[in-house]
Amino acid sequence: MSLTKIIRPFLMRRARAIERYATDAERLQQDVLHTLLHSGERTSYGRQHGLAGQLSYEAFVEQVPINTYEELKGDIDRMRHGEVDVLWPGRVGWYAKSSGTTNDKSKFIPVSPQGLRDTHYRGGADALALYLRNNPDSRVLDGRALILGGSHQPNYNLPHSLVGDLSAILLENMPWAANLLRVPSKQIALLADFEEKRERIAREAVRCNVTNLSGVPSWMLSVLTRMLELAGCETLDGVWPNLEVFFHGGIAFTPYRELYRRLIPHEGMHYMETYNASEGFFGLQDDPADPAMLLMLDYGVFYEFVPLEEEGQEHPHAVPLWGVETGRNYAIVITTSCGLWRYEIGDTVRFTSKNPYKFVISGRTKSFINAFGEELIVDNAERGLAEACRETGAVVREYTAAPVFMDGQGKCRHQWVVEFATHPTDLARFAALLDGTLQRLNSDYEAKRYKDITLQPLELVVARPGLFDDWLRSRGKLGGQHKVPRLANDRTIIDQILALNA
Repeated sequence: MSLTKIIRPFLMRRARAIERYATDAERLQQDVLHTLLHSGERTSYGRQHGLAGQLSYEAFVEQVPINTYEELKGDIDRMRHGEVDVLWPGRVGWYAKSSGTTNDKSKFIPVSPQGLRDTHYRGGADALALYLRNNPDSRVLDGRALILGGSHQPNYNLPHSLVGDLSAILLENMPWAANLLRVPSKQIALLADFEEKRERIAREAVRCNVTNLSGVPSWMLSVLTRMLELAGCETLDGVWPNLEVFFHGGIAFTPYRELYRRLIPHEGMHYMETYNASEGFFGLQDDPADPAMLLMLDYGVFYEFVPLEEEGQEHPHAVPLWGVETGRNYAIVITTSCGLWRYEIGDTVRFTSKNPYKFVISGRTKSFINAFGEELIVDNAERGLAEACRETGAVVREYTAAPVFMDGQGKCRHQWVVEFATHPTDLARFAALLDGTLQRLNSDYEAKRYKDITLQPLELVVARPGLFDDWLRSRGKLGGQHKVPRLANDRTIIDQILALNA
């Protein structure tokens, strides 16, 4: 009997419960906040800031400041050394390692048992529930899931305490029954060397009936390409005829969409975006026809939002979910069941609707170019590249961009390094289309480009094949959840990449 048919009724109950998001958002979020505050009473951070279950949202905001990683780092390090009841009740043994800050190579985000259950795993189950709701004829659970993960290592040599990629933490703690439905084996999935891992995953997965994929698009593409080489096939239809969905996240899918269409040409293939970060699981694409994601309101996450124009100010004014406006860019602030209190995660979003609350990721608070007042964000870049690709037949694999503050002729511009999977028919036209689309999307950029007075036309540098992988390898970040920074306000990263572009 079909396992999908057995499990579907249970997941449909949850899919129906999610419909409350459209009518009951404020109450759901208030309930989450009071549950978190009740737990916070039992921590040293809670005692320091007067946390109590009966606090109103207004009192909570008055007593707890907005925090970056630097503000919580001391408490997190105490937790990593085994201290209990610091930011969250009890001892937290798992820490998701993510990209660093100005002062540190890496951040270590606590992942409590409660956070695993009520946020991360719940998000995975809800992704499946919403997918099955939208695809009633699916047989997604009748085969294997190819799930990519990172690796982990001991945390200060404390017993039962580890640090690593969030994906490794999820795989390590996954219920035994779920392990029967996935590939590769845990031993292979947790390998630290990505190139060895890719080879072994490809060899194991090619023999399985894979029906669904989960992972970061760039790393999944690398594994699939190697597997096709081993199978001697040009498309995945010849290897996995029952493949039906890719649950993707971590980076924007736009640059990879055409590549996946070529690898998986059959019309029955589905793509569902997820927003699962080290700090929590926040969003799911609930409508295949709408790129916006549904904000998940009844997990262990309470949300606040800082208008982007106030981000970085000494005392920014955050609003709760019921105070946001559509069409406006916000930096996300979260309070979670992993002990993050009013924590700014660094992502920016723009709401497209409020009944229910749906959003698109518009960028990173530190991933933009504003060297000349142009305020170029990642959302602009992704849409500009998509237009240039559409008009020239190009496919972009990776890219990064940064300002040229002044060259030998005293000229300023943006410099883009782009690695193409398929080169444009006309490189100069691609650059002109990208530049023109950015002007159309961003009035500040358009003003600075006016008559080439402040900014010259952008410069396009074609990257050699594998350049960005080589840069990640040189930084010890090949594989896992590591990503190429898209936009930067200085030249540190782009100069490192250009130095390898021989």
